[in-house]
Order: sequence, then C-alpha cells, then structure tokens
Amino acid sequence: MNLVRSSPPESPSRLTTGAVLADARLGKGLLRAALHEVFAAVPADSAAAAGFAVLLALRASPDRPVFWVRDARTVREAGRLYGAGLVELGADPDSIILVHADTTRGVLQAAADTVKCAAISTVVIEPWAQAAEFGLTESRRIAFAAARSGVTALVLRSGAQPVPSAAETRWAVSSAPSAVLAANAPGQPAFDINLLRHRGGIAGFEARVEWDRDRRAFRDAPLPRAVSAVPAVGTRDTQRRRAA
Repeated sequence: MNLVRSSPPESPSRLTTGAVLADARLGKGLLRAALHEVFAAVPADSAAAAGFAVLLALRASPDRPVFWVRDARTVREAGRLYGAGLVELGADPDSIILVHADTTRGVLQAAADTVKCAAISTVVIEPWAQAAEFGLTESRRIAFAAARSGVTALVLRSGAQPVPSAAETRWAVSSAPSAVLAANAPGQPAFDINLLRHRGGIAGFEARVEWDRDRRAFRDAPLPRAVSAVPAVGTRDTQRRRAA
C-alpha cells in the first residue's frame, strides 16, 4: 500500500512552508506572531538567504504587503531588489514596501515601529553585517511587539554570526542546485535550510526545498546521498570464488 504524505493542517497562528517533510519536522509550522532569524550560511549565500526570507514573507502575506526594512549600507553593497526577478518568483513588486535607514539604530527603530502595527502581516528586517546593536535586548523588544500585534518578523542576517537573541527560530540558508526542467530549462530556486535553534525545543534538522511560484509555497527537494564506491577489481576471496 502506498502512503501519501500530507502537510499538517493550517492554523491561523502558524505558518507552514508548504514543504511536507520540513513542515512535519516543525509540527504545526512556524509561529506567526514571533521573531525568526535567517542567516546566510556563508557570505556567498547572502542572496540565497535573502531569497528564502522574502519568499517566506510572501507566503505569510498572501493578500497584504510585505514591509522590508533595510540598512542603506546593505542596499549599496548588495544592490536593490529587481522587479522582474520578483515577478519570475510569482510576486507582485508592488506588494513589497521598502524602508531604508542610514544606521543600524535607524533600522531597528523603524522595524520596532512597523512590527507594532497589527494591520501589517510580515516585516523583513535587514541590518548591516554583524550589527552589534542588534542583541538580546533589541531582539526582545521586537519579539514582544510581534507577539502583541500578531506580525511575523523575519530578521535577515548576512555577513553575521549568531548571537543570543529572542528569536523563536534561527535558520542557516545556502543555495542549492535545482533540478533541470524539460528541454534543459533552468530549474526552480532551491535552498538548503538548516534549523539551528528552536525555542520550542524542536531538534535541529536540514532540508532541501524548492520554490513553487504557482502554489506560492516551498516543496521538498531530495538531498544528495553519498553512494559507496564499487571496487573495479574484486578482492582475492571474490576472485577465487569467480575462478571456482
């Protein structure tokens, strides 16, 4: 008998990724009214981490705009969002409202004020590099505001190392090879995600996911498996048996 995998039922207070295996490991999904951290696994994965964060934000906000608070230094170094690229991902560029601040303190203040607004669904917060000002106290401030308003706050960290924070979950994200489509067309955006920490006690895990623009959801993609090498020449015992 074939068993059909199904995602956990949706809950208004939870956000599922759409990827069956990842959602099963998370139980009922990510807590919406909370703070979540998304780190680039290595600096070269900054674009992948940004892509994963904004796609998760779009999934969390199907009918409301996403607010993205960015440090102006990040804009200068990493570049601006590309509207045509967002369209290719199934997103409406007009659904993302950008807020730029000149300093980390300005980013955190704008983020805290935005997260307090219950009319907003999701806020992406992108400070510059390590951003020493974003520590336990500031993260608690944003987490408390998210819990009161019901807003999902995603902190995007590129070129930074994890430090103690009030985040509900912490993820490391890297780019992954995508499966080639028909006629050798480029595949869907793929990510290797690693749950580093979960305040609810869920054990960390790794998964590979692809973005499905039509469903506006992630889906499972197989992780590569190591295959034991087959010796080209048999052992002496094997050769004796063959000779016999």
